[in-house]
Amino acid sequence: MARNAGGHNNAQPAPSNAAAAAAAAAAASAAAKHKRSSSTNRSSFNFNLSSKLILDKWKTLIGCVCLAIASYFGYLGYLETRVNTPFDNQKMVLRTGLDEPDRYWGSYRPQTYFGLKTRDAHSPVMGLMWYAPTHLGPNGQGIRHWCEISDKLDGYGWTHHDGRSFGVQQIQDMPFELKTSFVKFTGDKQYGGDWTARVSVRNTSRAWHRSISLIWYVALDERTQGHIKYVSDEKSTEPGVYGQTQGLGEFQLRFHAIKGRVLHKSYLSTVAPSLAKLKETVFAHFRAFTNKLGHRFIGLPGEIVSQNGLPAAQVEPNFIAIQFTADVDFTLDISYQSTSGFALGTNIPKPPVGRAYTDALQQKVQEFETRFERVFQLAAQGYPREQVHFARNALSNMLGGIGYFYGASRVQSVYTQNPVPYWKAPLYASVPSRSFFPRGFLWDEGFHGLLLSAWDVDIELDIICHWFDLLNVEGWIPREQILGVEALAKVPEEFVTQRNSNANPPTFFLTLRKLLTVHKQQLGQQSRLETLERLYPRLQVWFAWYNTTQRGEVLGTYLWRGRNATTQRELNPKSLSSGLDDYPRASHPSDRERHLDLRCWIALAASVMAELSTLLGKDDVKYYETASYLTDNAQLNKLHLDPYTQRYADWGLHTDGVQLKRPPSLNSPRAPVQQELQRFTLQEPEYKFVDSMFGYVSLFPMLLEQLDYDSPYLGKLLKDLHDPQLLWSNYGLRSLSKDAPLYMARNTEHDPPYWRGPIWININYLAVKALRHYGNIAGPHAALARQIYGELRENLVTNIFRQYQRTGFIWEQYDDTTGEGKGCNPFTGWSALVVLLMAEQY
Repeated sequence: MARNAGGHNNAQPAPSNAAAAAAAAAAASAAAKHKRSSSTNRSSFNFNLSSKLILDKWKTLIGCVCLAIASYFGYLGYLETRVNTPFDNQKMVLRTGLDEPDRYWGSYRPQTYFGLKTRDAHSPVMGLMWYAPTHLGPNGQGIRHWCEISDKLDGYGWTHHDGRSFGVQQIQDMPFELKTSFVKFTGDKQYGGDWTARVSVRNTSRAWHRSISLIWYVALDERTQGHIKYVSDEKSTEPGVYGQTQGLGEFQLRFHAIKGRVLHKSYLSTVAPSLAKLKETVFAHFRAFTNKLGHRFIGLPGEIVSQNGLPAAQVEPNFIAIQFTADVDFTLDISYQSTSGFALGTNIPKPPVGRAYTDALQQKVQEFETRFERVFQLAAQGYPREQVHFARNALSNMLGGIGYFYGASRVQSVYTQNPVPYWKAPLYASVPSRSFFPRGFLWDEGFHGLLLSAWDVDIELDIICHWFDLLNVEGWIPREQILGVEALAKVPEEFVTQRNSNANPPTFFLTLRKLLTVHKQQLGQQSRLETLERLYPRLQVWFAWYNTTQRGEVLGTYLWRGRNATTQRELNPKSLSSGLDDYPRASHPSDRERHLDLRCWIALAASVMAELSTLLGKDDVKYYETASYLTDNAQLNKLHLDPYTQRYADWGLHTDGVQLKRPPSLNSPRAPVQQELQRFTLQEPEYKFVDSMFGYVSLFPMLLEQLDYDSPYLGKLLKDLHDPQLLWSNYGLRSLSKDAPLYMARNTEHDPPYWRGPIWININYLAVKALRHYGNIAGPHAALARQIYGELRENLVTNIFRQYQRTGFIWEQYDDTTGEGKGCNPFTGWSALVVLLMAEQY
């Protein structure tokens, strides 16, 4: 016991049982704690790794979503730009401006009674205004400048025009008869050479005042690079306008009174706000002058300050007008002389005036008349002199109606929230009407080309090239071209924007078909074949656009896009894109419609593409197959032949039980408010053939020569169109049958019938051509086709000529009961096809 209590010893004492248990418990607890700690560390590591992977997946997913959204909006942005993206950077028009010196200057301002410009994007413009001092009214009333139906002239138009070097025009503005003319003298000069224009006025009635005021002007647009200056009597023995522009170099314009007495002369040099406001600018600056004898005259004030108040000496004028008030009879020559490229002191040759100009003009007239007879041989066929003159006038007016425009269309697609500008481009095109439609229309142009190609293949190919430079990457061409401020000023705002879902009949395939058949030998020249080679890929894309965007729900069916299915104003919603405007279609527009005429247009396009492919050595199989399918009469009959009437027709959601009625008046305490007529459906529509609307659309399988020559339905169609109770009249084929529910019906309270009865010459031309085609094929209907051909051609030519003699104009359409000209005038677009009817050249 003593050793354990008092002595020191290194040995540990033996634990008790309780201590041992405690130690064991502590050890176990520590071991467990270490185990838990190790397990927790492993779990924490695994959790962190898993979280990182999940986060990475979310980041990837979010990145993909963001990329998809960016791609989506990027694609939408791409789709937005397609509508105004050119087909490619290669141009169809390779020679323009001074590359074609014989067509550099021309009467390319068809909206004016007499105007000249060049084929430059920003050419100076020159032109004529006139008025009788005793008939000058407020706001410039009585001043003639732009062709206006409201001017009520007794007649005007070109009597001779070759499309290249000269033109002669007669204007009846009672009591005055004006004759305007020009001759170009290209020679070896730069910048398109020289020209002389002449304005002659004579009085046709001694009972009227005999003085007239002629105004000749020179104007620059806002982008013309250059300047103009008036040179007065005190500074030069030959007063006039001197100028210099990038496109013309240096030039001089001089004025020569050839016949008659000038009573007063004045000029205006100023800044005009726009080419669309030239007449208004002149009228705003008229002043009253008194000469030494006390006679009062209306004249122009000379140099004036500009709109911003700066003195004239500090401002470059963009508009100079020179006025001559003269006794009638009076003749004024205006000579334009290019003076660039000559050394100082050189005697620069001047364009002829006076007698020399008369001789040069007469030579041009004789050459034109000789060539006209050689091409059309009307005198040789026995036509009297006055009818030959009429035909010459019709051709001359189409050639004189060729304009040169520059600017950008306003376009819209379903992907653009608002209209956007097309790219700026030139257009060389023949206008339908100088007074009412002085701009380019796609479906009109194909008909124009039928006559123009007969006269000058190269002019027509140039026009086609300009149009196809307006093809976008989608394969679409805006159907109406409103380029430049002058063209825009003549168009209501509602018609300016062009929509890329809307088509127009591809009538250039009519022109191409004629070029490939009638003018195939001329196309054989190397430069023309090269033009067709460049044109071919654009035609492919154009054809593909029609064949996809206008396709119907059933294979082989097509429909014109753009009809308004929600309108409450129109009796039958218009199909403007078809060119036939208010021609009755299915009463309730839907995507299930089948439009017969469009199917026939695409069949024509396929057959022409096949022929062109063969000519150029391209793959032609798919086009021949498409043409064969679309012209197969069994398929055509299945989709478009009404089994009850045995006539071809559209198909769609239709009822004849639709009327325009006036809703009940909205009464107020003061006065009732009369509402506009609205459309009411009296009978529920159903999907069926539009069998009650026999008219031009029903004829299309025949018009485009796609009916089999021995088809029994061709025989019935010939009999129906020859029936006076249906389409036949003594003046041509009316557009809608007399027994149709909408014959001569107004489409709205304000819109008179347009394609619902009146006679249209373009469709009648196709009918005559088709009748000639079927009459020349031995078959069961050949004799009847030949008979109708002779009668219809005679009716058309006789009436168009009669109305021209009666009114002085060729008209847009003709009344089916009286034969009288209707619509706008002059209309020497497709109505000028009367020349080909007379010559029997199809």
